[in-house]
Amino acid sequence: MKKLALLGIAAAAGLTLAACGNGGSATEKSGDSDEMKKVGVLQLVEHGSLDAAYEGFVEGLAEGGYVEGENLKIEFQNAQNSQDNLMSMSQQLVNNKPDLLLGIATLSGQSLINQTTEIPIVVTAVTDLVDAKLVASNEEPGGNLTGTTDMVPIEKQIALLLNIVPEAKTVGIMYNSGESNSKLQADLAQAALEKAGIKVEVKTATTTNDVQQVTEALAKNVDAIYVPTDNTFASAAAIVGEVAKTTKTPVITGSVEQTTDGGLATYGINYHSLGKQTGEMAAKILDGKAKPADTAVESAKELELIVNTEMAEALGIDPDSIVAPE
Repeated sequence: MKKLALLGIAAAAGLTLAACGNGGSATEKSGDSDEMKKVGVLQLVEHGSLDAAYEGFVEGLAEGGYVEGENLKIEFQNAQNSQDNLMSMSQQLVNNKPDLLLGIATLSGQSLINQTTEIPIVVTAVTDLVDAKLVASNEEPGGNLTGTTDMVPIEKQIALLLNIVPEAKTVGIMYNSGESNSKLQADLAQAALEKAGIKVEVKTATTTNDVQQVTEALAKNVDAIYVPTDNTFASAAAIVGEVAKTTKTPVITGSVEQTTDGGLATYGINYHSLGKQTGEMAAKILDGKAKPADTAVESAKELELIVNTEMAEALGIDPDSIVAPE
């Protein structure tokens, strides 16, 4: 069993993720009534971070008074990282006229807002809502969409990497070039590394099928690897981890779940907590106490150091020597 050193993680709420297969299927509870609120959810792809964000969202709604099966009906769709699925599922969710929509990840939010400017939308696991053209500004979104950003502390994560591998001369960065949020983070990481005098080698992948080959090619030439909160690489985090063990390459990840699924360490956000924040925002909108247009975008309230002790031992690193950056 994988041993994990977790600092500051909230206990799981015991909620069951509503999963669906290719093409997406709706998850709905019985108990419909005049008081029943309908929420449509579009998740880009299934992996630890996004799944945790959804679980947290449901918990946040419950704490706000909306419990699935009692006064809440959720229609959940998983696009399986397909643009065609995103479009058709967005249309289906909007046509069902929910009281609120949730987009999990940037492409989901963009797909939903392309279908409606009237139904309230919240998003989570989106790095930069302004850059993604989802809101006019973080302070005053100005439309029918608001939510939470998963922008991570890039400079602190790079500081963590250099603390773990102080002798590093070359560091690799890998991400999906098709994800604008990933490129944004990768550019910031490269700037931080070059500022520290470290040579940077960048490789990209477009699908999960490319991840193993890209990781193997990069690991041969670098002293450590940084992976931002990229959906493609997060979906294949276990593959990255197996390569890292073989090549003895420390991998610092953008998210907690990427570390638990195959990385060495991160100093970042807990997606369950971020999703819960989003659910709390959604509950206020459903209550009529808030509107997306004037509800400011929120950032993660807590950061945490996560160390995958099994990976540390496989790499010959003392997990207790890994500490949070200042």
